[in-house]
Amino acid sequence: MKNELFRKKSIKELLKKDGNIHLKQTLGAFDLTLLGVGAIIGTGIFILPGTVAAEHSGPAIIFSFILAAIVCALAGMCYSEFSSSVPVTGSAYTYGYIVFGELVAWFVGWALLLEYGLAVAAVSTGWSSYLSALLEGFNISIPKAISGSFDPAHGTYVNVPAIVIIFATAFLLTLGVKESTKFNTIMVFIKVCVILLFIGVGIFYVRPSHWQPFMPFGVKGVMSGAALVVFAYLGFDAVSSAAEEVKNPQRNMPIGIIGSLFICTILYVVVSIILTGIVSYTHLNVSDPVSFAMQIVHQDWVAGVISLGAIIGMMTVILVMSYGGTRLLYALGRDGLLPKSMCELSKKYRTPVKGTWVFAVLVAFCAGFVPLSELAELVNMGTLLAFTIVSIGVIYLRKNKSIPTGGFKVPLFPILPICSFLLCIFLITQLSVHTWIACGIWMIFGLCIYFAYGKKHSIMNKE
Repeated sequence: MKNELFRKKSIKELLKKDGNIHLKQTLGAFDLTLLGVGAIIGTGIFILPGTVAAEHSGPAIIFSFILAAIVCALAGMCYSEFSSSVPVTGSAYTYGYIVFGELVAWFVGWALLLEYGLAVAAVSTGWSSYLSALLEGFNISIPKAISGSFDPAHGTYVNVPAIVIIFATAFLLTLGVKESTKFNTIMVFIKVCVILLFIGVGIFYVRPSHWQPFMPFGVKGVMSGAALVVFAYLGFDAVSSAAEEVKNPQRNMPIGIIGSLFICTILYVVVSIILTGIVSYTHLNVSDPVSFAMQIVHQDWVAGVISLGAIIGMMTVILVMSYGGTRLLYALGRDGLLPKSMCELSKKYRTPVKGTWVFAVLVAFCAGFVPLSELAELVNMGTLLAFTIVSIGVIYLRKNKSIPTGGFKVPLFPILPICSFLLCIFLITQLSVHTWIACGIWMIFGLCIYFAYGKKHSIMNKE
């Protein structure tokens, strides 16, 4: 029983290319970097800097973002070593299969499905709210009954805009990752231009007196702020899901992961310092702090453009997170832990069409009918669990002599992977008890599926 539960995948077998079940290599370093920026910069840059500054960090939120970036960069380097050494789709799930065995891999994959699914559902409901607000500016209103999750007491029954954006994204993903990245490139370009517009206009309204006191909540406030804003970076791990579709992954994967983190950190820090310079941090606990700051200085047209940028920004998050979720289903199906239909590729586009639509339908149901406010932290739990497995897994990966040489290697080994592991564990302990309970229920459900289906149908049974 123990040998079956912890049976490991052979790296040599994983790297074999079978045209029927392997994805087409089309992506370069630039595509990957934009995928990362598309996933990371979304609700984080338009909402978090205000609320975290007001309640936790004050103007010292820039230190919170830098600390969070360091935590994610450490995990990002571990992901880079894995993805350049073993360029196969599945992200942390596949890496766990290699170093820890099937049962651990299943748990990681199940946690990641929770992360990607709830992230897409939550962001799409936020996208729906921003869309409604933008349309109201043009005197166009979406009927209340179809603009929110099922809550008859407040007159909402189904969130139609959220469902529509999820299905539109799924359709785009079925056309192929290269086509999806072209769309993502356009959206990321617009989103970054909107952020640069805020920086360019806002810098002329900065009042240094608003930065006093700079650290009103002390070091503890900066640390608690870092624990919150670390989630503004989540999504870069979805880039590693593209490993199998990357040209020259040994070079391009590390550039895509670390490059996107670096770009986003600079944007987060600059936006935060300008935002707290325009408006006192005590007034920033609002749902749209960036637009709010522009309204304070009577730049209403910039505020409107920023609202549009927020909508576009969320679209790229939905796209990249959906991509990560569909590729994870593909990997689970290919390994036999879920039905084989999850890994069937269309003859025309060479994409897992069935898996893409299964993911879209399930997530659209959550976005359309289920209030997700109580479950938002589960996104963070799923991600951090994956981070811990990848961080400690790198140490075991180095011991495997069958790994191709020439890929990216984490510097200061094994100190940095151990630091990454400990920091992720620390952040997990900061999550609420309700999150731990909900995650436990999800994992028990996943365990039932594994023993009822996955263990019996695993392709490892044939070896």
